[in-house]
Amino acid sequence: MKTTILMLGGSRRVSLADLFKESGRRLGIDVEIVAYELTRHVPIALAGEVVEGLKWSDPKVVDDIAEVVKRHDVNIILPFVNGAVEVASQCKERIPEVFVPVSDFSITSRIFDKVEAAKVFKDNGFPIPRTYSIINNEMPAIVKPRKGGSSRGIRIFYDVEDLMHLENLDSYIIQEYIENAKEYTVDCYIDHNGEILVTVPRERIEVMGGEVNRTRTCRIDRIIEMSREVITKLKLTGCVTLQFLYDAKTDRYLLMELNPRLGGGVICSIYAGAPITDYILSEASGKELTPCDDWKSRVLMARYMKEAIFYE
Repeated sequence: MKTTILMLGGSRRVSLADLFKESGRRLGIDVEIVAYELTRHVPIALAGEVVEGLKWSDPKVVDDIAEVVKRHDVNIILPFVNGAVEVASQCKERIPEVFVPVSDFSITSRIFDKVEAAKVFKDNGFPIPRTYSIINNEMPAIVKPRKGGSSRGIRIFYDVEDLMHLENLDSYIIQEYIENAKEYTVDCYIDHNGEILVTVPRERIEVMGGEVNRTRTCRIDRIIEMSREVITKLKLTGCVTLQFLYDAKTDRYLLMELNPRLGGGVICSIYAGAPITDYILSEASGKELTPCDDWKSRVLMARYMKEAIFYE
């Protein structure tokens, strides 16, 4: 049995592609990787075929992906960058014969605007950092672009006057800055019926350019319970990555972000025993899935750089 996975923006996810192939061998599935990128010269070319595509903002991108799906007989579509998630959720509606484990467009279309996301979180009663207006705020404050990721454009202000000199303030979200806060990511997988199959918290120990470089799994019941509440209330399905802050001074866990896709550090959770790649392949082929709670705590992942060389 052959299964072709189309990775949207999976340019650096070589290790994950290899894990999908390993899962396939265990499950009796021949996994092939196709990646949809802006250029062919990306590391994922080491693991599969790269197709040059359009920008996520291009109005023709879903039609273009549909053609790629036909041409390569794609069975599964997975997004790996924020811009690709909305596109993937549209593909889920437009190409129902392909398995796309992402949440519905009604939630993905709101969640990547940080101001809109904060409203969604607050309306559902999730604890989040205090969110300020331009007029009513407290220092220190952290200011993030409403749209975008990888920690780009984030600034910390200790003086209100300095904050007022920031151009286009309405294109940012202003929130309380919690000094020395610990950051946690939770890797989750939910089947199409809404059953939560696995939730693995891990501490973000070291981050470079918005991508986790060192991370360790940790069994923290409060984070797991909060994650399950977020998933249930927002009716999320498929791959979900949640991010929390822990404020030791007030003993608070606060929901920071929701990314309805696989995170870059999910490799750590998979090696800890979370069968997320197995789940995706199995659900795509209609197999029954069993929840997993016997993953190992305190599994540490440390990343290193590796080169992909292209000759003309």
